[in-house]
Amino acid sequence: MSKFSIKNSIKSFSSLGKALIEPDAPLMTIIEDERHYNAWFTPESVLRAVTALGKMLNEADLQVWLAKYEINEASPVKKVGLILAGNIPLVGFHDVLCVLASGNHALIKTSSQDARLIKFILEKLVAIDESFATQFSFVDRLADFDAIIATGSNNSSRYFDYYFGKVPNIIRKNRNSIALLTGNETAEELFNLGHDIFDYYGLGCRNVSKLLVPAGYNFNFFFESIEDHKAIIHHHKYNNNYDYNKSIYLVNSVKHLDNGFLMVKEDEKIASPLAVLYFSYYDTLTSAQELLAQQTENIQCIVTSAGISTLNQTVGFGQSQQPALWDYADGIDTMDFLSNL
Repeated sequence: MSKFSIKNSIKSFSSLGKALIEPDAPLMTIIEDERHYNAWFTPESVLRAVTALGKMLNEADLQVWLAKYEINEASPVKKVGLILAGNIPLVGFHDVLCVLASGNHALIKTSSQDARLIKFILEKLVAIDESFATQFSFVDRLADFDAIIATGSNNSSRYFDYYFGKVPNIIRKNRNSIALLTGNETAEELFNLGHDIFDYYGLGCRNVSKLLVPAGYNFNFFFESIEDHKAIIHHHKYNNNYDYNKSIYLVNSVKHLDNGFLMVKEDEKIASPLAVLYFSYYDTLTSAQELLAQQTENIQCIVTSAGISTLNQTVGFGQSQQPALWDYADGIDTMDFLSNL
């Protein structure tokens, strides 16, 4: 068995990144075929996820990222159980990457919603560097682990706490993302915000499900700017959600705005149903930051061009679904956790 080396890992991961940015024929086949296993995983969505992962795995960022941690290449290998989510394509890959990059062994329990892509991409990694073949296993049931990283709902997290509370763990719950608008956004910025809302059909925790807007905000310009995203309504599952929520609002006379593919409704909550975007008004940027501070535990990232300070990740318009290596879910530094096991 080859000795683990951070230098070799960086080289191998960056080679994988290049292969994902320019998918070969076998990878394009699996990108096309995923829709037969999960109707949300359209070729466009899967290609977007694969390409974003490829861009993330660039050599410069890998070096900067891993230089922050004291990873002992001679440390005993720990077995880290991973319970992966499956809401959007390859959403669990970053956890796998962290375990491999820390020199540990990943026991991977995939989601039934996203079981094939991650196996295929790890096979590509092994083809690049066969030393990784001994660094991961796919399992149906987790056992004999030294630590756990589990991603699920607020409900499942209670079970994870019960079963895995006695070992070092990271247990993630539901989160959603918010956009803070000032009213001075350009049409291009709002169009890009459409990507934060609609990419992956709004199913990701980094998708914007709520807007904070200044008092008296006029939504006409917002709707005009996102009009080019209207093709989303042709996806049957998205359309079903749109029709369902629209009928409930109409029957119950719930006040809302509707552009034919997205409904916008004033609501204090952050997590909105699919095809619905919640919003709240704010009076000043200071009061908006106070609202965000109160919801820190429920927010994944904040999309804005306003120069605000916050405990959560802030990203530019159109960037929420393009995280960097160091943009950790729930703000928990996975590599720090793994390198200190």
